Amino acid sequence: MTTTAPLPHYDLVIVGAGPVGLEAAIRAKRSGLRYLVIEGGAVVEAIVRYPTYMTFFTTSERLEIGGHPLVASTDKPTRKEALDYYRRVVQNEGLAVRTFTEVTAVEPLADGTFRVGIQSDRDDLNDVHAHAVAIATGYYANPKRLGIPGEDLPSVSHYYSEAHPFYGRTVTIVGAGSSAADTALDLYRAGARVTIVHRGADFRHSLKYWIRPNIENRVKEGSIVAHFHTTVCEITPDAVIADKRAPGQPAQRIAIPTDQTFLLTGYFAAPELLRAAGVRIDPETLSAELDPETFETNVAGLYCIGSAGFGTRTSDVFIENGLVHAERAVDHLIARLTAARESGVGAD
Repeated sequence: MTTTAPLPHYDLVIVGAGPVGLEAAIRAKRSGLRYLVIEGGAVVEAIVRYPTYMTFFTTSERLEIGGHPLVASTDKPTRKEALDYYRRVVQNEGLAVRTFTEVTAVEPLADGTFRVGIQSDRDDLNDVHAHAVAIATGYYANPKRLGIPGEDLPSVSHYYSEAHPFYGRTVTIVGAGSSAADTALDLYRAGARVTIVHRGADFRHSLKYWIRPNIENRVKEGSIVAHFHTTVCEITPDAVIADKRAPGQPAQRIAIPTDQTFLLTGYFAAPELLRAAGVRIDPETLSAELDPETFETNVAGLYCIGSAGFGTRTSDVFIENGLVHAERAVDHLIARLTAARESGVGAD
């Protein structure tokens, strides 16, 4: 007779090992919960993808988790300092984190618990069982695609790393927010010939105040070329094809010579995992239905913390306020589990 081994069981499974997911894990561990963090990439994978020499826009203390101080050489940490910090926190706290393991499904069960489907090349573990699940996957893995020919060419990327390889080369940046402007300036300083393309009339209103004068002056003097009112139609190995529409004028098709194109048009939190679990998703913003106090979705026991439940509303959530989501969600779960155990219902 063949028997099926019971699934590994946890009070809380946290999907995503970014700063918000790690904060939830620290709180769960210190509260005595059985927990597991599952991450599709490395610890703080989103920060791994940040530009190599990036400095955060925010100060160190607002990025700290678990009360661990983030010591940086200036008031704003670099990418490397942040990576070193979060890695040390995971090690020093002894957090249970499975990296490079994909969550394929979160299935609500009839008894109010969850089966979490996972896939990994490391072992044969396919599923785990949990009283509750917290989705903390962020948004940086999901670029807003333009849906145009050539978007998947080797010379096209939705992520910027560093400027050095592009010295003396032509680079086109699609986008006009802070990341796009910062990238343009970095490339310009490294000797690249930079062109910015944006469908709007000017740089975005959200452009950081300390970036705006520099980028505007570079455009004014012609050091960086900017095409506003311009929509990209196609990307070829050596050019960006776009329609430029000056106000009141017919569209003009232009070809911008380019060796490399960066599509820095933003990112969004993908809703597929949540929708498949029964979470109601706003069709316009792709935001999940959340309790604003506990960050529990309409599916009891399934929480969305950080930007993971905010769809295209990525500017509403940062690491700083995402850490508050983690605190409230774990506190809510602890209260629920405590009440269940005291009553002897659903406590195992």
